[in-house]
Amino acid sequence: MVAHCACGLEAVIRTSWTNRNPGRRFYGCPTLSPTCVNFLRWYDPPMCQRSVQIIPGLLRSRNELEEIVAMVEEKRRKLLKFLIISWVVFGFYVYCTM
Repeated sequence: MVAHCACGLEAVIRTSWTNRNPGRRFYGCPTLSPTCVNFLRWYDPPMCQRSVQIIPGLLRSRNELEEIVAMVEEKRRKLLKFLIISWVVFGFYVYCTM
């Protein structure tokens, strides 16, 4: 089924990430123009109340875990740099003492 926006363009399917409708898809304007109405109608049927309660918490948990992974990755990169520098310094020390 093809839906058209108020501006006349063919609507695209977007995903809502609000707390009231997390993960629910809807037809929206492809340009996201402020002069155009962005919401046309829902593509998905309404979600059950339990899903509406659970999904925002899962999204928050996932975002927190992604932040932790990013911090660990940054720390790993720093430690790798220190390791390489220490080996270079050690190699230079061994070379100079021979």
